[in-house]
Amino acid sequence: MTFHIITIFPNIFDSYFNESILKRAREKKLVDIKIHNLRDWTTDRHKTVDDTPYGGGAGMVMKVEPVYKCLQDLKSQISSSKSTRVVLFSAKGKRYAQADAKRLKKYDNVILICGRYEGVDERVAKHLADEEISIGDFVLTGGEIPAMAVVDSIARLIPGALGNIESPKNESHSRKNYLEYPQYTKPAEFNKWKVPEVLLGGDHKKIESWRKKHSKISKKA
Repeated sequence: MTFHIITIFPNIFDSYFNESILKRAREKKLVDIKIHNLRDWTTDRHKTVDDTPYGGGAGMVMKVEPVYKCLQDLKSQISSSKSTRVVLFSAKGKRYAQADAKRLKKYDNVILICGRYEGVDERVAKHLADEEISIGDFVLTGGEIPAMAVVDSIARLIPGALGNIESPKNESHSRKNYLEYPQYTKPAEFNKWKVPEVLLGGDHKKIESWRKKHSKISKKA
């Protein structure tokens, strides 16, 4: 699976994508992450990617032309037999959830457009992106952090990306009936705080029952 990230700050991803699980997934060639500097698709000497909004207003808006040219180039390099999804990060987009990670994992290529400034020309959302995504009801300075979150959430679902193949199956948001349960590790007692006895006994039925009892019931199907 290949992720293409369109951004004006390509170096912002270096540290996160070169550590831990994502680094190993890339080394195993389970995922490929390609970062594209949007300024490479500008034509003026200042490499301008933004301009003032029509109708007035504060700040600048990212231009449609370089995004269009970038997408045209990327798609021309992707085989027609490969499935592709174009995602624009937007404050007005659909709230991202685990179900979306599972859905996007089915594509061979996911292209992520990172906005900046006061937003992106609406023609990108209307004519170039397949969908708009928001990771929460808060304001960020750009789409780079959402891109990292989306790549991470999808990549870890790919078989072999995690050390324990059961991990993605058993995690909270992958479950249908309940969310996160309390978890403990060694030592069994610290500062007079003890791990519940049932977790130390090895009876898996009792452990599963305890976990269900102490989990928050999910309202989502």
